[in-house]
Amino acid sequence: MEIFLANINHLESVSVLFDRYRIFYNQASNLEAAKKFLKERFENNDSVVFAATDNGELVGFTQLYPSFSSVSMKRVWILNDLYVEESYRRRGIAKLLMSVAEEYAKQSGAVRVILSTQISNITAQKLYEARDYIKNEEFYNYALPLQ
Repeated sequence: MEIFLANINHLESVSVLFDRYRIFYNQASNLEAAKKFLKERFENNDSVVFAATDNGELVGFTQLYPSFSSVSMKRVWILNDLYVEESYRRRGIAKLLMSVAEEYAKQSGAVRVILSTQISNITAQKLYEARDYIKNEEFYNYALPLQ
C-alpha cells in the first residue's frame, strides 16, 4: 500500500474515484464534471489530494481544503472527502489516508483538522472517534442553499 500526494498527472484515475465518491452520496455519475472540478482544484491549488494505491491500482483518496481560524489566527484543514473502493474497505486504507492528511496538517502549522459526515454514516463516525476526533456539541452547523 502506498499513499502519495496526487497532482494534475493523476487527474484521470483520481476523477474516477471522485465520481464514485459522489455516487456514494447519492449524486448522479458525471465523470466529465468530476474531472473538470478536480482539474480546477489542482490548477488553482485549492485543495490537497492524497491517494492510496495497491499494486499500482488507485483504491482510495482524501481531499483537504484550506481554511483559517480567526480566533486562533491559524490554518485549519477541512477533510472534506474520504473514499475507499468498496472491495478495499476494512483494510486500514482510510486510516492510512487520514494519518497522512493529519501529519500534513500538523506540518503546515494548522491548529486543527475538521470534518463532517452524514448522521447515518456510523462506520465513518466510528473511524473518526477512534482517531480522537471530537463531535462538536457546542456549535450548530448551518448552510444556506444558493442553488
